[in-house]
Amino acid sequence: MPLSDAACRAAKSAEKPYKISDGGGLHLLVEKNGSRLWRQAYRFDGKQRLIALGAYPAVSLGDARTARDANKALLAKGVDPSAQRKLDRSAARIARTNTFRIVADELIAKFEAEGDAPKTIEKKNWLIGLLAGDVGDRPIAEIAASELLDALRKIERRGRYDTARRARSLAGRVFRYAIATGRAERDPSGDLAGALISPKVQHRAAITEPKAVGALMRAIDDIDGQVTTRAALQLIALTFVRPGELRHAEWTEFDLQGAVWSIPKEKMKMPRPHKVPLSRQAIAIIKGLCEVTGTSRYLFPQIRSWHRPISDGTLNAALRRLGYPRARFRRRAAPRPEIQNGHALGT
Repeated sequence: MPLSDAACRAAKSAEKPYKISDGGGLHLLVEKNGSRLWRQAYRFDGKQRLIALGAYPAVSLGDARTARDANKALLAKGVDPSAQRKLDRSAARIARTNTFRIVADELIAKFEAEGDAPKTIEKKNWLIGLLAGDVGDRPIAEIAASELLDALRKIERRGRYDTARRARSLAGRVFRYAIATGRAERDPSGDLAGALISPKVQHRAAITEPKAVGALMRAIDDIDGQVTTRAALQLIALTFVRPGELRHAEWTEFDLQGAVWSIPKEKMKMPRPHKVPLSRQAIAIIKGLCEVTGTSRYLFPQIRSWHRPISDGTLNAALRRLGYPRARFRRRAAPRPEIQNGHALGT
């Protein structure tokens, strides 16, 4: 006769443990101390087995019957319910240890091994840190798109729209890495396309007219005073390098015979060496500069400290004195690889 909830509540302890059957192998085991425990007996591979389903009343009669029926469904498929439970618990334990933070740290370690610059790694760690407070300790396979969106919205509320978009992009890489390594099945960041606020694009003014560019170059040619400052501004227009790469240029990096400047990867924004072809005009400027600063390590040393390069404000200050108060040389990102080293003269 099937059990009733009233019968379960009325079951009291006795001198010896006893059980009250419900059917289908399910029974309530009443211990001497009064504990009432759900158990299910079944046979698998010809052997009698027993599986625990929890304690009453935390696990109700209805819940126990649901668990019994689920186990019987497994048996019908040739699966041992006890073995399946162990697998499920193991999977849950692995999921708890494979948190978003752990997978993200592993991915960033991969980026480091692949040669990402320290500054790039620092930025990625910073972006992960912005999300870690909300989803860092969550099993990565369980994070829903809504959870990730909540974390990103906190960044947006501080007015950092571009940061939120970059954080979403990096989170997507973390999820895809988790998928590739078997720790997640999908990337919820893909569901957030269009959900974040698009930052307003701020177009920087630039000298684009050939006559205006020519006027600037003539003004640079007429600079009085420091030969090194004039040479630096001339060279940056002829070599298309970043100001920081030019300021730290060393004589050992130049092959004037081969007309090439080899910048080591440690000085590049992307951690790989870069070769800059030198025009005859650039070579002439460098040869003239050698007579002035050839005894220094740097092409453009400081006046007061021959062993240090000029500061990052030197070139911009010179442009301001020429009447270009907002001017600075800026490399422009190009859509085609063949012009990827192009740059614009920002004003």
